[in-house]
Amino acid sequence: MRSKFYIGLTAISIIFVAALFMTATLALAQEKILHSFNPTNGDGQLPNAGLIFDATGNLYGLTGSGGAYSYYGAVFELSSAVGGGWTETLLHSFNNNDGNNPAGTLIFDAVGNLYGTTAQGGPHGGGVVFELAPETGGGWTFSILHAFGNGHDASYPLSALTSDSAGNLFGTTWIGGEYGLGTVFELSPAAGGGWTEKVLHSFGNGNDGQNPISAVILDAAGNLYGTTNGGAGTTLYGTVFELSPTAGGLWQEKIVHAFKNNGKDGMGPVGSLILDAAGNLYGTTEIGGSCENCFVAAGTVFELLPKAGGSWTEEILHNFNPNGVDGQEPNAGLIFDSAGNLYGTTSGGGAHGNSGSGGIVFQLKPAAGGGFTERILHSFGAGTDGNIPGWSNLIFDASGNLYGTTKTGGTNDAGTVYKITP
Repeated sequence: MRSKFYIGLTAISIIFVAALFMTATLALAQEKILHSFNPTNGDGQLPNAGLIFDATGNLYGLTGSGGAYSYYGAVFELSSAVGGGWTETLLHSFNNNDGNNPAGTLIFDAVGNLYGTTAQGGPHGGGVVFELAPETGGGWTFSILHAFGNGHDASYPLSALTSDSAGNLFGTTWIGGEYGLGTVFELSPAAGGGWTEKVLHSFGNGNDGQNPISAVILDAAGNLYGTTNGGAGTTLYGTVFELSPTAGGLWQEKIVHAFKNNGKDGMGPVGSLILDAAGNLYGTTEIGGSCENCFVAAGTVFELLPKAGGSWTEEILHNFNPNGVDGQEPNAGLIFDSAGNLYGTTSGGGAHGNSGSGGIVFQLKPAAGGGFTERILHSFGAGTDGNIPGWSNLIFDASGNLYGTTKTGGTNDAGTVYKITP
């Protein structure tokens, strides 16, 4: 389909931790589990991507495993039911031949087609880009737009897709390309049908970044921005990069920021970036932060501000505490509300977790005189609550409620879809 897209410890330390915990507890918002996945009845499990809404308020997402074939994942829809609650429908179950382990959040086009990626499987084993088109009278038609892993092609797309006004799709792959360390690719609708793939940049040449996980985003001038989880110089702590279109259809890469500074400015970005109206970039790093050379599950929220002459300045907006009380490992990207507050998730930490369990939903609010103040909206990991929000970006509804997924937890410990009312 060719159409335009929606752009979808000492005593003092103990006292400090206790005070921080009490503050977080008092600030908790209201959480509700909308769906607990149940793989024993053919449902999906282990959702690791975010959600999207359609125009009528239905939610769509992916599970990395489960489905009709047990292991390979599924595309699901949640529709609000009369009298309350939500009803789940599986739109497609992957069978490995058509893809395996969908990871990146779905996107819609203007006529209601869904597009996404699987990290593995497909005809060449390197993952696919797929489309689900709604059928008249119900049901969905599944198509593979591109299968990765053929020869020197890119492989293992972990990211969501991004689209431009001409209907071209952009994404990243974890490995593959000219140097084997990942790519940025474009898929363009071809005359007469089908899609044409083009690798815009292969990572790993010299001091370049390596192994991108996040999606790329577009600015108003058509430049692409993204992150790599590793690479750049001798530190291998990751990068923020820009790709700009040049004459002749080529793209020029520029390293906007290389994480180094012994990890104090963050290490290992995983989540996607966002832009504000002034052109500043915001993102997260999985580890690093305030403790120098501590390769621990802490992490940061950072901002990059463009300067005259083309350089950028980094500011750390929040350092997550290595003890995990205010969250650890922010793997997902951020979102803004209309008041300029930032929202995100961490994969671990919080009141009920540690590294690799629990996790939080947080808000960062601009403080008078500068800086940001963190508020924990919810700590996961208690009882049959969700656990490990993972790489799931948050989304808002029209009333300001937040929605996301947890990789595990819930009634069957197979993951959840949740709603947070701030």
